[in-house]
Amino acid sequence: MTENSIRLRYSGFVLFLFRLISVGTGLLNTLIITRNISIEEYGLFNNLNDILSYFTLAATIIPFWTMRFVARQHPGASKTGLVINAIIATIAAALYLFTISGILYALQIREEYLTTYMIGVFLIFENYLVVVLEAILRSKRPETIGFGLFVLEISKVPLSFLFIVILRIGLIGALLGLTLASLIQIIFYLKYLMHSFSGKIRWDYVKEWFKASLLNIYNIVGMRILALTNIFLFIYIGELSRAYYGASQSIASIISYSSYLAFALYPKLLSGGGKEDVTTSLRMVLMFAIPMTLGAITISEDILSILNISYKVAKPVLMALSINAFLTTLSLIFSSVISGTEKIDVSAKISYREIVRSRLFLSITLIYIKAAMVVPSTYLLFTSMPLDALTAAVYLALINILANILVMLAKYVIARRCLKFMVPWISIGKYFAASLLMAFVLYLLRTPARLTITVAKTLFGALIYFLVLFIIDEETRRIIRFVKREAAKTFLG
Repeated sequence: MTENSIRLRYSGFVLFLFRLISVGTGLLNTLIITRNISIEEYGLFNNLNDILSYFTLAATIIPFWTMRFVARQHPGASKTGLVINAIIATIAAALYLFTISGILYALQIREEYLTTYMIGVFLIFENYLVVVLEAILRSKRPETIGFGLFVLEISKVPLSFLFIVILRIGLIGALLGLTLASLIQIIFYLKYLMHSFSGKIRWDYVKEWFKASLLNIYNIVGMRILALTNIFLFIYIGELSRAYYGASQSIASIISYSSYLAFALYPKLLSGGGKEDVTTSLRMVLMFAIPMTLGAITISEDILSILNISYKVAKPVLMALSINAFLTTLSLIFSSVISGTEKIDVSAKISYREIVRSRLFLSITLIYIKAAMVVPSTYLLFTSMPLDALTAAVYLALINILANILVMLAKYVIARRCLKFMVPWISIGKYFAASLLMAFVLYLLRTPARLTITVAKTLFGALIYFLVLFIIDEETRRIIRFVKREAAKTFLG
């Protein structure tokens, strides 16, 4: 793979576009499910997803190293990664089949749903395959993952409609629709990768990957510790507070989709990219992340009311979590710089000493530092003070803001030591100025909190932002010309 084979801007815009489209298709799919199955069965649907998450914890370990080895052009890495992750998937699926009956008994779920839960075994296997195939594609053609996401989303909605609305097979239909949609996505990916699986399996790679899996496990454990804060919120404050936080988080997370604009930065750096690629990625991401953050803060009450009028009181939670999402987005870019410039696996040999001394290990350790700040303080706050549902959710969001600021700054310092990239401060100033004008106009537009009106209001705000930016920023005009040219190539041939 040559240094310039990964198209940074094109890949980023394709992924970002289809991720935004998935917001709409995901909402439509959710409406099809929730309006055609009982509340109890929808609870079981979410419970199944929670259970499956434990059986897919190992899904990313081998793909993490597969992508790095493929990007560094180590022969046989693609085939080795696919075969080994498929073996791990088989073990995880077998373990699921062996334990699911006992899990349902422990959770007091009726035995009549055992067949429904059995379908989860296919979702486990598909998850492992999708993750490893996307890892290989990310190191070669990152934009293909965006098209794969689009294939998944446009398959999921009609399949759900077929099984749930037309055939009326309820919860099983929802799971079958998801299973078949994932299968279509896998077939789509294989179409692009079949030529990559020639050669033999490199068992020497497998030895190194399992040795290095210590790093991945270290990361997984840290993330699980951080997740305790949501459990504390539910246990000590109650389901209402968790609902406020969850609803706000589901909206704020859309801001982090802007990080997909820098999705190709990591493999680009692995294959020889430089500091200019980091600056370009920062421009692209912040061009969207800044207005998305200010927009979510400005019309937070309207957006929450779309979900349910009862959620509009959670406005301060959404405002805080929007800032959190912005900080997380910046951290992801700096993480890509750290990961992309790390060379512990450049010779296809990895030692434990190199792992512990690497900047990858240091970056992951920041998760534990964040957990040390957030988890104890959250526990003490919730157990020592009488808090109402809204106040508790706001406090949790504010604690996370403080921790995320420190983590983001630490990752910035580490990333700068890895690569002396330039932060595009002038461009950031223009994005912020255009975003402030957009936010001011949106603030003045007092409209009813209805879905169509809020969507129109959001699009109007985006139009104002890009019009202003088009006038004041040459880089924006260049990007718009680039998008038009690439769109014409992609969709008009």
